[in-house]
Order: sequence, then structure tokens, then C-alpha cells
Amino acid sequence: MTTARLPLFPLNAVLFPGLVLPLNVFEERYRAMMRELLKTDESQPRRFAVVAIRDGHEVAPTAPGLPDQTALPERGPAAGFGPDPVEAFHRIGCVADAATIRERPDGSFEVLATGTTRVKVLSVDASGPFLTAELEELEERQGEGAGALAEGVLRAFRAYQKRLAGARERSLATGAELPDEPSVVSYLVAAAAVLDTPAKQRLLQAPDTATRLREELRLLRTETAVLRHLPSLPAVELTRAPTSPN
Repeated sequence: MTTARLPLFPLNAVLFPGLVLPLNVFEERYRAMMRELLKTDESQPRRFAVVAIRDGHEVAPTAPGLPDQTALPERGPAAGFGPDPVEAFHRIGCVADAATIRERPDGSFEVLATGTTRVKVLSVDASGPFLTAELEELEERQGEGAGALAEGVLRAFRAYQKRLAGARERSLATGAELPDEPSVVSYLVAAAAVLDTPAKQRLLQAPDTATRLREELRLLRTETAVLRHLPSLPAVELTRAPTSPN
């Protein structure tokens, strides 16, 4: 079992291996995290872990609000995540490698990271300026029939793309080559499909590639059927997550 302790960045989104993650970092706890990561030489990976929030707030409250207008805003690395932060997060997340960390004049940061490896959160430490977690690296198992399932998922994904482009009244870019390695296919499709966070989290924590592809095939067929009856859908950019407001 390979374990590591890394800074922990909770988001209202799921990060997959291979997914590009832009971040707008303005809260002090995450500014402190970025300042710490900048101490790592550029020749080495600047790694932190991303987990999806199950119960809590991505951005901590900064002013009194309902129901108590006199309540003080929460402070500290675990603000917004309750008395036991580990219970606020999904246990399966993804390590991110920050290729770019740029500090702005106001002290906030512009970060561009890429998901690398799935991990399981074993424990969370809130004693420092930012959250850290003890993590177990998860092996990516192929599972039975992953190759054939990947071919089926790619066909279903192309049909889904066409329906999505039609629903958005725009043309489909066909120049990009799609991968054929099963695990890469599974993460690409999971990242690109228009799904809610619980559905994406289920795909991330699938026990093996074949199970993830099987679930994606079901979801793509369902979503493609739904798209036939919808006039429009929000924009999606392949392999790129929305910029976090944090």
C-alpha cells in the first residue's frame, strides 16, 4: 500500500486523471497552500489532492447570515466543513499536479493543474494553515472486457457529442483524435459528459476500468436519448473543468 500526505483542496467538482483543472485561489487557507507548493522546485511535481465535497461549502462564509445575523464567520482550514472535515468529503479523490502557479498583485493565485492518480482519503489533518490528508494511492485495474467496452463507449460518446452539438445549435469538431486505451477513454468520457457531481463521483470511484466503462455506456445512451428532446444545453469543453470560484 503506497501512502502519502498531501495538501487537500476540496471542491464542488470531481477531478479525474488527465483532466485539466484551472483554479482561482483567493481564500487565505488555499493561498497558504499555494505558497507552500511554490517552495517545491519547478523540476519536481507540485502535488495536492482534490476531493469532491459531500456536505459543506467550497467557499467559507465571510459574513453573518441566516438564521443568526450576529454569528461570526467561520475561520481556519476546515471552515465550512463541520467539526469532522473528513465526513464532509467523498473518500475517493485525485492527485493534481500544478504545472502553473501565478501569484497576482493582490495575493491571490491563478493555478493550472492536471489530475494524475486516484487516491483514497484515510484521514484529514486541520491543525495547520490548510488541510492536509493521509492518502492511499489506488491502482487502476482493467477488469474483464475493458477493451471491447472502450470501443462501445467511444461509439456511444461520438453519438452523444453529435446530439450535444445539435442541442446547442453548433457544429461538432471532428478533428480531435480520441484515445483507444481503455482507462484513458473511461476518464476522458467521465470528464467530458454533462453529469452531476454524484454521477461523476461514482465513475471516479469505480473499482476498475471495465466497471466505469459499463456505467458510462449506460449513462451515454440515457443522456443521448434525453438530448433528442432538449433544445439546448450548457457548454462543455472536453477534458477541462470549470474554473473553481475558490
